[in-house]
Amino acid sequence: MAVEPVLGCGYCRACLTGAYRRCRTGRPGTAIASYAFIPTSVVPGLWGGYAEYMYLDPHTVMHKVAPGLPIELVALYQPIAAGMRWAVQEPGTKIGDTVVILGCGQRGLASVVAVREAGAGRVIVTGLRRDAHKLELAHEFGADATIVADQEDTVERVRELTGGEGADVVVDVTAVSVQPIADAVEIAKPGATIIIAGVKGSGATIPNLVSDKLLIKELTIKGVWSQDLRAFEPALALIESRKRPLEKMHTHTFGLNEVDLAVRTLAGRVEGQNAIHVMVVPKL
Repeated sequence: MAVEPVLGCGYCRACLTGAYRRCRTGRPGTAIASYAFIPTSVVPGLWGGYAEYMYLDPHTVMHKVAPGLPIELVALYQPIAAGMRWAVQEPGTKIGDTVVILGCGQRGLASVVAVREAGAGRVIVTGLRRDAHKLELAHEFGADATIVADQEDTVERVRELTGGEGADVVVDVTAVSVQPIADAVEIAKPGATIIIAGVKGSGATIPNLVSDKLLIKELTIKGVWSQDLRAFEPALALIESRKRPLEKMHTHTFGLNEVDLAVRTLAGRVEGQNAIHVMVVPKL
């Protein structure tokens, strides 16, 4: 079995160095060379996504996975790779670092796993009241403390938990809201790195950001997009090792005729369903 449908031109410097997420050549008509962003209008149109079959371009990068591994577990390769790259590789998380992860969805939880693998000393995760099931799993994955952001002051709580020192690494994986970016600047200690990975939407601005603190604290802020070979390989190795109960992230499986329900469940719009990771299996 093979996974990781990422497509590049195969010849540019980005592709040849493994950073094919940055390829801007790819297939004709594509701006970003990844299956997830290729429209069906591009021939042959079978680029995956709620389909029983998909076309693999000759330059597709494939990764083998252990036979017999449950498909629900294999499907976690992408969020786990996100945690590896965004929370460890890009910020350079070191043994003993204090890491604050803003957001407790799939990629927030994967970030907890990743920084624990990297030897982080203290891990703090934020979420909302409706995320109680996710915050509980964050603790199980290794978080030392969680913050309910719509009940507590995130900045003040991090200061309390760190004795006023703040965080060495802050990873924002929240969607839409820009307040976590302003919070990240406040809770980052001097010399810290802030990773911005949560999509906020076109035209989003940050009204509460005190920009001078970026200079005074000498902060490094990095935007990240997708994953690559360096992240997929350790993610798959971790999944195959079964050393952590990653299967607890997967909560729902749907058939192809239930796509609408799957999307609404993942979005938290189905009463009584506490989703984290949802997958669609066309053969069901």
